[in-house]
Amino acid sequence: MSEDNHPYVGIWITKDRKIRHELLPNGRYVEARGTIEAAYKGNYQITGNYIAYKDDTGFTADGEFHNNILYHAGMVLYRD
Repeated sequence: MSEDNHPYVGIWITKDRKIRHELLPNGRYVEARGTIEAAYKGNYQITGNYIAYKDDTGFTADGEFHNNILYHAGMVLYRD
């Protein structure tokens, strides 16, 4: 399935609303932290419930979706 119509595309946010991941339909993401709207940007790829991130500096990270919750690097993000 392409990211264009993937069900996980959209905005994911921590409960305190300090960290936000916007998964764009073109396979790019933007991570906001606090008042910094584009703290990190890069590409992502989703395979099943697994997401792999690679930011524009080359840093990689991953996460998993379970029951409409994104678990990423010790954070818990919910669909906004």
